Amino acid sequence: MLAIEMREYLVAQGDWVDPDKTVDRIIIGRADKEVRRVLVTWISSFAAVRRAVEGGYDLLVTHEPTFWKHAREYEAFESGALAREKRDYILAHDLTILRCHDLWDLFPEIGIPWAWGRFLGLGARPVAFGDEGYQQRYDIAPVTLEAFASEMARRTATIGEPAVQVVGRADELVSKVGVGTGCGCSIGVYQEMGCDLSIVCDDGSVYWEGIQRAQDAGHAVIRVNHGTSEEPGMLTLTAYFNRTFPVQADHLPHGATFRLVGVVP
Repeated sequence: MLAIEMREYLVAQGDWVDPDKTVDRIIIGRADKEVRRVLVTWISSFAAVRRAVEGGYDLLVTHEPTFWKHAREYEAFESGALAREKRDYILAHDLTILRCHDLWDLFPEIGIPWAWGRFLGLGARPVAFGDEGYQQRYDIAPVTLEAFASEMARRTATIGEPAVQVVGRADELVSKVGVGTGCGCSIGVYQEMGCDLSIVCDDGSVYWEGIQRAQDAGHAVIRVNHGTSEEPGMLTLTAYFNRTFPVQADHLPHGATFRLVGVVP
């Protein structure tokens, strides 16, 4: 298949995706490139771009931007030396980059929040959704916040984040858990959905605003890195490419962006 044919197929799979306005497009490279091997990763960092080139991949599929802007990232291309170096490297090695973001944030059953919820052991199906569908509520047997956070950290450790940030009393019981898609994790929406625990990421939460308000209200919050929260969805996206297209798709793990350095109290 050609890269552009894959893009057109993908944007047609969700009625929530406006093909003319979505960020899901060929970001850079030849749209008419024939694709046999695909590398799927959470963000097309320079390291991921180099891995795709060195591995002989035709297409790099990324969930997040290549040039550090959410929308119109190539049209509004910045003029700095790093941007030029990255662009020139991609073009010189005939790599095509396709973004799959808007589709995968809401793709039923296997998109970002569903994959994240299953990874955390919350179950296969949410019991409630926020108005935009990005945020979901899962109901579980009551468990202390400390026990839940400890089990969550055990799971996230397998993708590079061995500790999670927790706001709330260690002994408080939680049973209605809110999860979502990276930045789309408003604590206020989770509270409106009846959640007693909000799981958010660092790109989509501010301490002095949402998190402090939650603490003042006695609402528990757990925060992780953006990459951690969406890594499970990259595995399902890789599997989807292998099922859907006549290509070999491989997953390049990203996981947590940060290393944790410190002293255990």
